[in-house]
Amino acid sequence: MTSLTEFFNKHEDDTLKGISHKNSIIKRNIIAHMAVNGDECTLSELTKELHISVPTITKLVQELVDENIVTDLGKVETPGGRRPNIFGLANSAIYFAGVNVGRDNMTFLITDLQNNIIKEEYDYTFELLDRPQCIERICTNIENFIATCGIDRGKILGLGVCMTGRVNPDTGRSYKYFTTSEQSLRDMLEERVGIRVLLENDTRARCYAEYTCGKSKDESNVLYLHMGRGVAIGIVVDGQLYYGKSGFAGEFGHIPFFDNEIICSCGKKGCLETEVSGIAIEDKMSHLIEKGVNTILKEKYDKQKSIHIDDIIAAAKNDDNLSIELIEEAGEKVGKAVAFLINTFNPETVIVGGNMAAAGDYIMLPLKSATNKYSLNLVYKDTKFRVSKMTENANAWGVAMLIRNKIIGI
Repeated sequence: MTSLTEFFNKHEDDTLKGISHKNSIIKRNIIAHMAVNGDECTLSELTKELHISVPTITKLVQELVDENIVTDLGKVETPGGRRPNIFGLANSAIYFAGVNVGRDNMTFLITDLQNNIIKEEYDYTFELLDRPQCIERICTNIENFIATCGIDRGKILGLGVCMTGRVNPDTGRSYKYFTTSEQSLRDMLEERVGIRVLLENDTRARCYAEYTCGKSKDESNVLYLHMGRGVAIGIVVDGQLYYGKSGFAGEFGHIPFFDNEIICSCGKKGCLETEVSGIAIEDKMSHLIEKGVNTILKEKYDKQKSIHIDDIIAAAKNDDNLSIELIEEAGEKVGKAVAFLINTFNPETVIVGGNMAAAGDYIMLPLKSATNKYSLNLVYKDTKFRVSKMTENANAWGVAMLIRNKIIGI
């Protein structure tokens, strides 16, 4: 094998044929099996799971050991008879990078084959703008991170990049930002960084991280509700992310839910986001302060400082009545919309994440109450709710997992 990159980036339609091609696929299946099933296994277990003969498995596992991708962990204890060897992935052989391009920050991290985070960094000076200079900043930031992360570049087999807005992983394009370029953002990044790239939507990437890292064993149908400055959902059906035909599934915030005259960022009126998103709550707070409604945030407003949704959540936790009322109102309205989702998808779990999840009971109690009120009881009673416990690196972590899966064939 000349290089890890060549090995994992060979596709079924490549010119390599015959036994070499078949063995290459089996080796990738061995790695995928170990990655998915908790690493350690014996040759007989691999033979049974992959339906491959003992001699072939023995030969190919030994090749993977020689290539430093699989490690021989020694003998396993058994009640009697010959003790078999156990084999596991050598996590230091292969790495993946994940990057989240946020509205006002970038997150960078490196993961190994077992999805462990090896390195992470943040850039809080970044601002996402639909300009060529911003594309250059994204490319330069990623180049610098890859160059200084301390991992041999040849061992980083994939780069996952996620961002807000409509993203199609198949075309590698964002359909909200950088839409005028003939070249896709994915292709630009691959050209600049020299690593295979997956471009993904940020909510979907976080949904996958939430599902993979926080799920119970019986969960295979999950909705992730992201309530930040915008509103979106990630959908897991039968253990797989749901994309829809063009990769745009999950635009929950743009359901025309209200009969109002508020123009949404999508250009239409009455979208769910116009009433319950972080931006909508910020606007309501500023408008009510102008009208003279009392709040502890008035001093900040009078100093002509921007009021962020995080400020409103902090004020609510400090017993600010106006902040509490605005958050609870949003919770009730989004809960009614979630009832529609529950009746449609009948999920096992609804995970609530994003900035507004930090409001705790102020958002969750009215949300669950409204969902209970407007959904079918038979459906609602089978659905669990939980607040995300993941940190701000979840988007980048999720997209690193997704590029790993794509490359090793999970």
